[in-house]
Amino acid sequence: MTMLTVFFSTAIVTTIAVLASLSSQKGSGIFAPPKIAGSRDVFPSAKVVNLTGASGPESVAFDPSGEGPYVGVSDGRVLKWRGESLGWSDFAYTSANRQKCVRPFAPELEHVCGRPLGLRFDEKTGDLYIADAYFGLMIVGPAGGLAKPLVTEAEGQPFRFTNDLDIDEHEDVIYFTDTSTRFQRRQFLAAVLNVDKTGRLIKYDRSSKKVTVLVQGIAFANGVALSKDRSFVLVAETTTCKILRLWLSGPKAGTQDVFTELPGFPDNIRRNSNGEFWVALHSKKGLFAKLSLSQAWFRDLLLRFPISGPRLHSLFTGGRPHATAMKLSESGEVLEVLEDREGKRLRFISEVEEKDGKLWIGSVLMPFLGVYDL
Repeated sequence: MTMLTVFFSTAIVTTIAVLASLSSQKGSGIFAPPKIAGSRDVFPSAKVVNLTGASGPESVAFDPSGEGPYVGVSDGRVLKWRGESLGWSDFAYTSANRQKCVRPFAPELEHVCGRPLGLRFDEKTGDLYIADAYFGLMIVGPAGGLAKPLVTEAEGQPFRFTNDLDIDEHEDVIYFTDTSTRFQRRQFLAAVLNVDKTGRLIKYDRSSKKVTVLVQGIAFANGVALSKDRSFVLVAETTTCKILRLWLSGPKAGTQDVFTELPGFPDNIRRNSNGEFWVALHSKKGLFAKLSLSQAWFRDLLLRFPISGPRLHSLFTGGRPHATAMKLSESGEVLEVLEDREGKRLRFISEVEEKDGKLWIGSVLMPFLGVYDL
């Protein structure tokens, strides 16, 4: 590439970044998050449950007795909600090395403190299974405390970014994701912008303790959800804005296809009691993101451009914090889209858990949970 080409390319990227910044400040324009036809802007009426001294409740889980919710937060703890009068209490943690883990948000210490992401309870035993981004697939008993690792590698490749899980209690297996073999959680935006395709969907057999890689080559393997009849398992491919389906039984067993394509970047997937799926979008896919992921020259220059991580994240997500949740049928059809389009109450959501007529809404970045009455 000649110096003149570099100059003009850099000028183009700079101009686009400035235009995107101005567009986001005005709250509209070609770089703003796109509209979704038929969506309902109802999340501004959601309630919030604040996390005192904690941040980033990425996943939400209730124990077999219906108590909770439990959430994993940025400093490596799992917290339990005990109601308005008692608030939050410590339930578990994924690292014994807690001396430095005193700040609610310290990405540079995640590898020391741990970062619990996906949470699932075993309905029979009450054990909590945790996908910790740095320490792998873990388990802690019903009494809580220090979680212990179950699996830290597959096929000789150590996990670098364990992300989410679901449990098939009938088959006694756990399905979980390792987002990347190259990037760790605190480098999540770099993993997306580099279009890293080293993510894996993995199965852990609890009886034999055998670990099997089911699907590899996934571009940011993220949320996991088993179908109600256990005939297939879904995995979010965040970078491509798709949800993939791996058939586990029936005539298509062992094959995979695209379950659905989405207007934004999916995080966790959670099944409700009807067998439908709630998908949380970290953000919608605007023009800046489309350019970044479809044009290699733009992406390469952007990665070399002196933009701070928070500023780059803002540009990539359309400059305006927002929240989008989509409910899908068992066949992948869009049934409902609920939003907070201007981020008045909810922003950058990571999971939607439906329970007893309410949606409990997590966020990997915010210091609170959202609660929306259906």
